Amino acid sequence: MTKLGTSDLDVSRLCLGGNVFGWTADEETSYAILDGFTEAGGNFVDTADAYSMWAEGHTGGESETIIGRWLKTRRNRDSVVIATKVGSLTGLDDLRADTIERAAEDSLRRLGVDHIDLYYAHKDDPGTDQAETLAAFDALVRKGKVRHIAASNYTPERLATALETSERENLAGFVALQQPYNLVDRSYEGDLRETVEAHNLSTAPYWGLAKGFLTGKYREGVTVDSVRAAAASRYLDERGLRLLKALDRIAEAHGTTQAAVALAWLAAQPTVASPIASARTAEQLQALLPALTLTLPRADLDTLGSI
Repeated sequence: MTKLGTSDLDVSRLCLGGNVFGWTADEETSYAILDGFTEAGGNFVDTADAYSMWAEGHTGGESETIIGRWLKTRRNRDSVVIATKVGSLTGLDDLRADTIERAAEDSLRRLGVDHIDLYYAHKDDPGTDQAETLAAFDALVRKGKVRHIAASNYTPERLATALETSERENLAGFVALQQPYNLVDRSYEGDLRETVEAHNLSTAPYWGLAKGFLTGKYREGVTVDSVRAAAASRYLDERGLRLLKALDRIAEAHGTTQAAVALAWLAAQPTVASPIASARTAEQLQALLPALTLTLPRADLDTLGSI
């Protein structure tokens, strides 16, 4: 377990992404994935009110609803850290005070819980004053409906001003950040990471496996049955092929999977607390689970980081 930023949340070194629940994983399969994750020692689950509004016939809230039913069935609420988000669901896609209050109540109801452990601003809302947004989050914390708040998809400048506003106004502040970060997308390693470090935050990066590319299943001439296949396949360039070759070698040396190696590299990077990865089947989950405990030697970290 590792401490998440400036919070009191102890989270596993792998966070289970819930975007697939109710979308590419039906309820029964979602339960099996959640069971397998927690039985292996994982305790951090990430979702959002907007999951999975993009799918035909869906309106959002499907993932939260499944997770809520699972928590009730398994009676394990106190042992699971639940993160969800506000600000992207159609009709609730801003960070005004009334939006945050309504969205939080909706998420609490769907999850069947009396508090959210980590509540993210899913994306920045430049059209709403940050003081209004943070005061609304603070009110939820003071009422005990949210334990901690965090930011997702913020620029370094907007993250810094949000943290400064919280401190100046004596409001609850962001304890963590969620942003894209993986072996092929290193854009986080700059001003954004410096801002996170300067404020003692930590991150739970998404797309930790580059939309599935870093699982190793995407190869030249191989067709993959996945809704993310087109996006993942674009990494099959010279650099991507070099990464796959290194992942193959390191995974074989440690008797583990390419996905676990890629996630272990990510977990070892400065400010990273718990990379997010999702699985749409129980079998896919097995490739991720070694990342809960895998620690790579410095030579392997350097090899991967240098590509």
